[in-house]
Amino acid sequence: MSITATSPAIHASTGSHSLLSDYLVLFKPRVSLMVIITAAAGFYLGSLASGISPFQTGLIKALFGIALVTAGSSALNQAIERTSDRRMPRTAARPMAQHRIGLAHGLAIGFFLVCGGSIYLAWATNPITGLLTLLTAVGYIAIYTPLKRITTLNTFIGAFPGALPPLIGWTAARGIIEWPAVALFAILFVWQFPHFMAIGWMYRADYSHAGIRVTSTQQPVREAARSSAIQALFYVLLMIPVSLWPTWLHVTGIPYAVAAILLDAYYLVATIKFLRITRNPEDPANRVIARHLLKVSVIYLPLLLAGMMLDAKGRLLF
Repeated sequence: MSITATSPAIHASTGSHSLLSDYLVLFKPRVSLMVIITAAAGFYLGSLASGISPFQTGLIKALFGIALVTAGSSALNQAIERTSDRRMPRTAARPMAQHRIGLAHGLAIGFFLVCGGSIYLAWATNPITGLLTLLTAVGYIAIYTPLKRITTLNTFIGAFPGALPPLIGWTAARGIIEWPAVALFAILFVWQFPHFMAIGWMYRADYSHAGIRVTSTQQPVREAARSSAIQALFYVLLMIPVSLWPTWLHVTGIPYAVAAILLDAYYLVATIKFLRITRNPEDPANRVIARHLLKVSVIYLPLLLAGMMLDAKGRLLF
């Protein structure tokens, strides 16, 4: 697919844009919101484990610093991907892709937010949190983003920085990495794969045109469908024991475990439906099936974290 002047994404970019609206796109507010939610959950659970109110241990300061680094990472990501963004209809109207924000401008604000936010976190919370947040940004920008054009392993590697926010939230509250924080990391890590497989299948034509290597762009298409479906199913099954890890660690009780199993079943059913893409990979209806899995994944995670927070036991029992 080629991007032309009549493409909706390009046409939209010819309208009026304020610098503020361009910054909002540059900072990817929906992605940033998910990062903040997961980090807040980690911070809340870490604070509760210490028997202290989250607000007494600097919740707002921690989330502010994490938000700064997340916004800066998004800006640097779009600076690196400005050319490939221009080739995909869903990203072609981004401000750096359309030169409304120049490369030097985007790099400057990105580096400022990443470095400034990391330093602020080290001061406002503790050094380990500032360092982990900086390493997350570096992993996302310097490793995951370039690998997207080299190997499909980028999805696996990118899941590591993607899973760190709740662990960072925990360290912001507790100052150390503990097993419950690792469990939170594992939950986010495993959750991402069915989510990513759904996105990859929905936008496989875009990714292929832009030269981004994801599982769905492998050839032949039947093999790509089979690989996407198998990975999604494997990780959603792995999600069952991983989601129950907090109960085994005594961070939560039986009510959370029951809720987690119900949510896991919900996620599993949507993933089993996703397996239908292997029957006729070229069927346009597969996009609807993938979108359904994507929606379920987005609903699943906040509900799981909410259940964890509502049933958190308080001080750690080990």
